[in-house]
Amino acid sequence: MTDAALHDDLRPRLTALLDEAGIRGERGLITRLLQTSLELGEENTDRLDLKIASAALREMHEAFRLFRPFHHVPKVTVFGSARTRQDDPLYVRARDVAAALAGDGWMVVTGAGPGIMQAAAEGAGSKMSLGVSIRLPFEEKANTIVAQDAQVVSMKYFFTRKLMLIKESSGFICLPGGFGTMDEMFELLTLQQTGKAEPTPIVLLDAKGGTFWGGLKSFVDDHLVPAGVIAADDLDRVLITDSVEAAVAHITGFWRNYDSLRWVGDRLVLRLVHAPTDAEVEDLNRQFGHMCAEGRIEVTGALPAEVSDGDAVELPRLVLNLEQRSVGSLFRLIDALNALPSAG
Repeated sequence: MTDAALHDDLRPRLTALLDEAGIRGERGLITRLLQTSLELGEENTDRLDLKIASAALREMHEAFRLFRPFHHVPKVTVFGSARTRQDDPLYVRARDVAAALAGDGWMVVTGAGPGIMQAAAEGAGSKMSLGVSIRLPFEEKANTIVAQDAQVVSMKYFFTRKLMLIKESSGFICLPGGFGTMDEMFELLTLQQTGKAEPTPIVLLDAKGGTFWGGLKSFVDDHLVPAGVIAADDLDRVLITDSVEAAVAHITGFWRNYDSLRWVGDRLVLRLVHAPTDAEVEDLNRQFGHMCAEGRIEVTGALPAEVSDGDAVELPRLVLNLEQRSVGSLFRLIDALNALPSAG
């Protein structure tokens, strides 16, 4: 019996199982998850591989459950070293920027450990903090700021932890750190550079007069750009600053008028809070028309696919056929949208 025939034979029983469990929504995707599990068994998958798949799925389930009640609350993830001491100016920086964002209604997501993570959770306060910790033999458990209200989930794998530190957030602040912090920071830049993640504001925050991130900028300018391995403007999408106020303004200002984007076929749809005027659209075409593979940037209502999905249909939007090599320029276009007089 072929795999397809076997699955056809099992499908009525899977349907009955969903009925018995009372599952009504997204049954196609849940059935696919069950079928994938069965395929792992059919293929005599190695025990270690099964343990990885099982643990990863369980960890994601627990993390989804932690984040679910806060789905509509904006979140910012703060990355930084677990080794930063409480008397370090960077600790104060992390605490202050988290406190400022929490005061503006943002929840702060951290790795739930000591150092910068504890500082950010301390600044935000327990009610406005979410933690995604990693189980390591030599690291401390979740810091008490997060742990005291149980708004924390513990992960075995770095890849599932990194997913949840990034997935829910609408902004990111990186303070100086070691290999782990650099890994997280470069993951963010890679996702943005390749267009695998929607545009989001990223801040590299340093102590007053600090040179940590300036050193990274020099390395990029002196080595990566001349070698041709990145574009000259790839780091332009990141704000490097030693100012808490500038960091907060960059995170919150990114969402001043820009709301979200979606691809509909070859067309990129940019949803806005405020509809632009005709004169503003003409000016946008003068500045950013080169980003279009063909045609112009145009104002439109919700496209049929968006209407079918009920996807932010009430918002005004701009549509363009984006030249794929212009993905990096999206940040400059979004900045221009946020600066439009019509945005108020």
